[in-house]
Amino acid sequence: MKITNAMYMISSTKLKKAKAELQKTRPFFALQESEIRRLFQTRSDIDSPFFYPKTGRKPAETYSYLVITADKGLAGGYNMNVLRRMEQEREKHKKTRIYMVGEYGRRYCHRRKIPMEQSFLYTAQNPTLQRARVICSVMLKEYLDGKTDEIRIIYSDMKNEVSTEVKVMQLLPFERKLFYTPEERRSHRDREFRFNPSVDEVIARVMPSYITGSIYGALVDSFSAEQNARMTAMRSASKNAEELLGELRLSYDRLRQAAITQEITEVAAGARAQRKKKKRENS
Repeated sequence: MKITNAMYMISSTKLKKAKAELQKTRPFFALQESEIRRLFQTRSDIDSPFFYPKTGRKPAETYSYLVITADKGLAGGYNMNVLRRMEQEREKHKKTRIYMVGEYGRRYCHRRKIPMEQSFLYTAQNPTLQRARVICSVMLKEYLDGKTDEIRIIYSDMKNEVSTEVKVMQLLPFERKLFYTPEERRSHRDREFRFNPSVDEVIARVMPSYITGSIYGALVDSFSAEQNARMTAMRSASKNAEELLGELRLSYDRLRQAAITQEITEVAAGARAQRKKKKRENS
């Protein structure tokens, strides 16, 4: 119980730290999103591999999944819920490429002989922007080289302190309507923006950083969900240990009381026997 209480406190501290780090970086990526919106307000016909064509999306053949698990267990159903969703996605699409984050998921794939394109070790335990950049560079290269048509992230999101939800977020390509709508374009029709050297060049520089932020957000959300799941599991384990200790104390008290009663009975019986013996001798 002392161990599970200690693990609960550690997970609680890690959860607060991860949330604080995410809050520090969110304003930067929110500003990036507003700049991308400004680009679309200037030109709605942007031709970029980061977005679906203006004519609409084409059926994808190859799907890449960034699957985020933990490095350790003892977190309830956190890891298995993510891996179960990964299996469901693999059943839906014949051509899938798996990029695994976390030692737990890597071992799961090795045991079941599920092929992985790459495994990112020690990223789940300490999510940082630098590690998100590494993942982004690897997956972005695969996408731009034409080895995959869509990139999605399977991760856990903490809905509240009690429940966690597994989500599948599409990373690439982006839907154009996420960044602008015809109404927004009409409302900014009279505004003039100038971009140097060009809109296409600017968006080619901005998008990798924005994608890194999306990956970093998923890593931190998953890490927070992991710590929350571990806190719940350790709280339950501590409660079970406390109940077990209560039952053991009750059993111990009963045995102790029975032993004391037995001793008192034996002493009383011995004293009674001695009195009877003296009476017989005196008579």
